[in-house]
Amino acid sequence: MILGYLANSTFPQPLKPEEEAVYLRRWEQGDMEARNILIERNLRLVAHVVKKYDHTGEDVEDLISIGTIGLIKAINTYSTFRGTRLATYAARCIENEILMNLRAKKKHRLDVSLHDPIGIDREGNEITLMDILTVEEDGIIERLASECDSRKLEARIRQLSRRERLVLSLRYGLGRGIRRTQREIAKLLGISRSYVSRIEKKALGKLGRDFLAEGLG
Repeated sequence: MILGYLANSTFPQPLKPEEEAVYLRRWEQGDMEARNILIERNLRLVAHVVKKYDHTGEDVEDLISIGTIGLIKAINTYSTFRGTRLATYAARCIENEILMNLRAKKKHRLDVSLHDPIGIDREGNEITLMDILTVEEDGIIERLASECDSRKLEARIRQLSRRERLVLSLRYGLGRGIRRTQREIAKLLGISRSYVSRIEKKALGKLGRDFLAEGLG
């Protein structure tokens, strides 16, 4: 549901104070549905915070995706015992997530290599991005590995849908973030692990087809 809102750039109305109080109590009791509603109904707050960073030149959709991660962290860690309103606490978390990403980008360019390890298979062998990208012609896959540069790959990633970028960002730690498992992402976003897997495979497949379509330069 959360990814659907992000993909369509439509955000639901925020909760009324009395409604928010009810869902917060339910979430503190472990109700995952209440947690997801709190996230969904605060997505407008993410868009509001992102407006402060229009001057950075960053893609607005990217900032919204990053800010959404901050919102999710805020909902996961918020407690009514903090003595702070949820909106105030969440805005701070959203802003911190955006600032952390901007600082990382300032210090380091996105550096994604097709040979960088991204995980381990069931037999304990390292898996790289090149292992996942499916290309039928062996000669082309070798050229993709040797000729692809980080700037070209970054540009292609930006052309993916917002939900695909969000999943890849969490999965592979793009922008110097933390790499997460599909199960961790599923829990974070409130969706199934199989859905995360489908989004990831679709996004990686698009990257491979895009590079081949343009003839690798």
